[in-house]
Parts: sequence; C-alpha cells; structure tokens
Amino acid sequence: MPDADEKTPTESGADSTASDAEHNASGADQEEEEQAPTPFDHPLFLPVLLSGLTLWFGYDGWLNTDPDMLEHVTFNRVGFGLLLVGAIYTGIGGYKEWKEDQE
Repeated sequence: MPDADEKTPTESGADSTASDAEHNASGADQEEEEQAPTPFDHPLFLPVLLSGLTLWFGYDGWLNTDPDMLEHVTFNRVGFGLLLVGAIYTGIGGYKEWKEDQE
C-alpha cells in the first residue's frame, strides 16, 4: 500500500491531464486573439450585401422592360420587399455594433 505522500500512477496521470487541459484552453484563447479580422467580420458587411441585392430585385421588379423578365415580376417585387426589410434590420444592428466598436 503506498504512502499518503506518494501518488499512484492513475493519480499522477489525472493531474497531468488536468494541467494539459488548462494549457490547451489558454492556447486556444491566444489563437482566437491572434486571428486577423476579415471583411466578413465587419458589422456592416451583411447590410451592404442585402442592400445590393435589394437594388437588383428592385430594378428587375419595377424598372426592367425586358419581355423575358416580365414573367418574374412578382418574384422580384416580393424579394425586394423582404430584402429591404432585412437590409434595414441588419443595417440598424450593424451600425450600432460598429459605433460600439469605435468607442
């Protein structure tokens, strides 16, 4: 029977596993901080994308006179309305987030 001060192989293995887990967790935090931001991380990326699609659907829904596109007018008009609402909603949220990041 081992003394109280001596560790059995399973106890020392558990201690090393716990310390490895702590080391890996701190390493993961450092990796997240070291990643460079991309344009997709900008809070106004999605509103700008949705605004572009809104313009495209609006043009096809109301301004385009191509006879082949006239059969898709309803789709383009409904898409315009949905994308407009989405662009406004994400634009407001993205603008607030961008202003918070500026401060």
